[in-house]
Amino acid sequence: QVQLVESGGGLVQAGGSLRLSCVASGRTVRTSVMGWFRQAPGKEREFVAGISWNGNNEYFADSVKGRFTISRDNAKNTVALQMSGLKPEDTAVYYCAADHFRMHDIRTMKKDYYFWGQGTQVTVSS
Repeated sequence: QVQLVESGGGLVQAGGSLRLSCVASGRTVRTSVMGWFRQAPGKEREFVAGISWNGNNEYFADSVKGRFTISRDNAKNTVALQMSGLKPEDTAVYYCAADHFRMHDIRTMKKDYYFWGQGTQVTVSS
């Protein structure tokens, strides 16, 4: 089993920045694709960003491209999502997820991710 714990959410004004962190424990995620998803009230959970096991491959949703970056530190079993230029439409609960079946191929559908964190709330005020 893998336990994922997110942190770093909060309230920020439009245009501001936040850095989300995800710490994994239990089974290693060093060889797993890691992803960030988000879910706004009344909406489906959607893919935000993903990173391959060695950090050489990244993929972003069009809505966050150029504003968000993703990184990982396998020595610390952590994945981070740096968010800048935040907009009110970025308001959501953000989830960290692990796809332990794949190392390089970043999937964007939540069904491909087996392990999930509990989420952290990000609220962007206008």
